[in-house]
Amino acid sequence: MSESICIQIKRLPHGRGVPLPDYQSAHAAGMDIHAAIEQPLTLAPGQIIMIPSGFAMALPVGYEAQVRPRSGLACKHGVTIPNAPGTIDADYRGEVKVALINLGPQAVDITPHMRIAQMVIAPVSRAQWQETDNLPDSERGEGGFGHTGH
Repeated sequence: MSESICIQIKRLPHGRGVPLPDYQSAHAAGMDIHAAIEQPLTLAPGQIIMIPSGFAMALPVGYEAQVRPRSGLACKHGVTIPNAPGTIDADYRGEVKVALINLGPQAVDITPHMRIAQMVIAPVSRAQWQETDNLPDSERGEGGFGHTGH
């Protein structure tokens, strides 16, 4: 069983009646985020729009929220997130908004309360750099993109 954490969430005035993020199945990794809009919006091919969620939150220090595309929107319509995954830091207190881009050939309607993205809460590791003149050898070495031939 994974660890459960408590996150403070604030419903914003335009988010009244909009479902809060929620898991759609017992073992889902991500919670669906819903569009906090009053009227449908049309997302034209190639267009990027910011969709409000109607909530703000206070993540615990040491965690982030990753905003990811919903597979159904991406596969069926070509709607995805241009900065996927988007990161929400623990010190951000503003409204969660989702940037959507339509990579498909047809316009797509975004309707009120539509599930537009998923959000995964994840622990964050902080790194410290140790500058060196030599790195240890590895089997891969400096092989870059496509170096294995697969």
